[in-house]
Amino acid sequence: MKFSILIANYNNGKYFRDCYNSLVNQTYENWEAIIVDDASTDDSVEVIKSIIKDDPRFKLYHNAVNQGCGFTKRECMKYAEGELCAYLDPDDAIYTQALEKTINEFANTTDIVATYSQMMLCDDNLVPDKIFASTKQVYNSRYFFNCPIQFAHFFTFKKEAYLKTSGINPALRSAVDQDLYLKILEYGDVKYIKEPLYLYRLHSDGISQHSSKQGAKESFAKVIYDTMKRRGIKKINNLNVPETYTNSEEIYQLLAYQTSTLHRLINKIKVTLHL
Repeated sequence: MKFSILIANYNNGKYFRDCYNSLVNQTYENWEAIIVDDASTDDSVEVIKSIIKDDPRFKLYHNAVNQGCGFTKRECMKYAEGELCAYLDPDDAIYTQALEKTINEFANTTDIVATYSQMMLCDDNLVPDKIFASTKQVYNSRYFFNCPIQFAHFFTFKKEAYLKTSGINPALRSAVDQDLYLKILEYGDVKYIKEPLYLYRLHSDGISQHSSKQGAKESFAKVIYDTMKRRGIKKINNLNVPETYTNSEEIYQLLAYQTSTLHRLINKIKVTLHL
């Protein structure tokens, strides 16, 4: 089974060596790396070319002009040849056995369409600090919106499931991963790997750290609203889903009940029964 690692790059060439090393050192060897550069303004392309050299497993493509994260990640999928796919940011890395352990989950649980793992938060030099605390076993239903955040990287998915969706929204510049998660989970179940497989670098240049919090919050709300409409949900917890999107608070208010102790307890019971 071939694994496609998808890398959307913008001005992160200086961090790419760690990303590259984590791939070439994988214990599972049947993989490819698709890199799409979003018209970087630094020397990213030259740096990446010098690192990957003539290794045929790495394929580098370019956007003629800067298009943003959503467009670039969607573009990555156009070139993916593997049955399984996963996004890896160029400033991050994965553990040596990440692909092998993921492949094993798909082999052992054939009815899943995706997996996710714990994520290790690291400093600017990719030195591990602590595990991202919010990652939990989720109960997937049409009312699951990953809000509050319950999983993130390392998210892997079957290409055949992605092709059933409308694909990543190319207009998105943030909440791109959330858009992907919610679309994929509409086509099957997801398996939680309870150990860190992903090394997430915290630095001032990172997209998720650099974007305004309000802008990211607004994008996430729009992704959730689009998901509600796509799933045909008209009421949530006896509250009406608005006909048109007006503001993020209106959407988050619909999901406020999901943070309650009772809701969390019920979901925990459902997860236990489902396992």
